[in-house]
Amino acid sequence: MTPAARVAAAIELLEAIGRAHPPIEPVIDGYVRARRYMGAKDRRAVLERTFAVLRATHRLDWHVERTASGEATPRRRVLAGLILADGLNPAEAAALFSGEGHAPAPLDDAEATLIAALAGQLLDHPAMSEPVALEVADWLVAPLRRAFGPALKAELTALNAPAPLDLRVNTRKTSREAAQAALAAEGVASEPTPISPVGLRVAGRAALPATRAFQDGLIEVQDEGSQLLALLAGARPGQTVIDFCAGAGGKSLALAAAMGGAGTLWALDIEGRFLERLTARAKRAGAKVHTHALAAEADPWLATHAGTADVVLVDAPCSGSGVWRRHPAARAWLTPERLAEVIERQRRALAAAMPLVKPGGRLLYATCSVLVEENEERVAELLTAHHDFRTVTVVDAWAATLAAPCPVEGPCLRLSPVRTGTDGFFLAILERAEK
Repeated sequence: MTPAARVAAAIELLEAIGRAHPPIEPVIDGYVRARRYMGAKDRRAVLERTFAVLRATHRLDWHVERTASGEATPRRRVLAGLILADGLNPAEAAALFSGEGHAPAPLDDAEATLIAALAGQLLDHPAMSEPVALEVADWLVAPLRRAFGPALKAELTALNAPAPLDLRVNTRKTSREAAQAALAAEGVASEPTPISPVGLRVAGRAALPATRAFQDGLIEVQDEGSQLLALLAGARPGQTVIDFCAGAGGKSLALAAAMGGAGTLWALDIEGRFLERLTARAKRAGAKVHTHALAAEADPWLATHAGTADVVLVDAPCSGSGVWRRHPAARAWLTPERLAEVIERQRRALAAAMPLVKPGGRLLYATCSVLVEENEERVAELLTAHHDFRTVTVVDAWAATLAAPCPVEGPCLRLSPVRTGTDGFFLAILERAEK
């Protein structure tokens, strides 16, 4: 593909993303699969430009609107990015929009005016408001400041940067050292993750599904923070463990590895299609996981298994604000109304999961959100209504499961890009009183 064709493809993909609802990964995967003519370098270039625009949408829109160049469309965002981020001059940018071959259509008068006005400027501008500069909606600044305090700017800047590629080593099949060597033999360089004892961080990008290490179930893609949540569950051989909102089962497989193949592990979700993906992943990993698709309303399975679980992990539906590094388009999806809907789903998930915990067992409430409204407030609400549960300080749970120093001092675990070099995660560990 020519550089102009790559620009055209990025515009086309951004338009498709703009018409979709999260998650956008199926949109991106479908776009790439439908264009098998794209080589690896072309695909990487198109995706990098697409994500660069998604990470700078508020600032690009600010520049477009400031020049009175009309609506900030994906095409105009890409065009503005060529000037502001890539540093092209107007003539160089216009040359990519020739309309010839697979290039985008020629610039109209408003677009020509836009790039002339932006010439020599930078993406960041001192006149930008705080929300624009931080790439969030106006209403989100207060909740995010409540979560991060004086670290707000640093944390949001980090949440808007590309995330590293982390792997979890399947200790049921191999050691971290052996997995690292197996990857290196196939040209994939990695290093141990700083905190997780079962993690590897890949240098750059790699076609992992094509490696024998992946195909043989030695590794799974999983952020280091997500690995830590699964480790802190403290699942042991012989226990009954329930992953209540399992999704595609990344944490289920981590729990299975901790259980060493002994005990009973259930993965539950209302989305049966996700559990179908877990079945294939579990087979590759050599893990035994029972799956059950929960009915939308009260499911008889829940009553049958009440009071049976040693560990119940509720990785609750959430805003996803902690994983904006990987899903920058999700910021635009979040509204006050949608946040309220998510919080109500969290309440329902906890209400359904709590009765599954046996006396002396533990309930773990986790999200990939950084917002207090989805995290500490949900835990406080639960403890107020259910006096048979108490908080297990995360420092104590950490000392029992991990050798690295615990990065927090409070009762719950908060992970973030600046604090721990991971995605943003929250974890509270609650124990049910013995009868």
